[in-house]
Amino acid sequence: MYELERPLTCSIGRAMEILGERWTFLILRESFYGVRRFSEMQRNLGIASNILSTRLHTLVNAGILERVLYREEPERYEYRLTSAGRDLYPAIVTLMRWGDRHIHSELGPPVVLRHKCGHEADPMLVCSHCREEMHPHDVTPERGPAASLA
Repeated sequence: MYELERPLTCSIGRAMEILGERWTFLILRESFYGVRRFSEMQRNLGIASNILSTRLHTLVNAGILERVLYREEPERYEYRLTSAGRDLYPAIVTLMRWGDRHIHSELGPPVVLRHKCGHEADPMLVCSHCREEMHPHDVTPERGPAASLA
């Protein structure tokens, strides 16, 4: 087995400081479905307003969502995905795919993704260079430039 000296700062650990809570991924799911308003998120998720407010605040501070004024009298805001937020789409789809495969019901998946080509999408992780599907045994972790900064 390949041994890599683990740096003190880890991209997964840093990401989980922001994302590592159940409600966060459900809020992101709603955002990818096009839900932008607090009241709609609260209704769809059945989440307490204080928890939703706290999670939205965290996501805005992390640059994943932006809070945008959509009405001035009274002030009303909506939450939109930023570029950093949209970059989380593959992670959301991967978690959904994992749940469909390993925590499924006899009825099948609750949501099916259909690509614009008309076919049901079965997303997969591929190498950006050779376009082959990536598997854990095909990848070797190496120290990156930030590892020496820790």
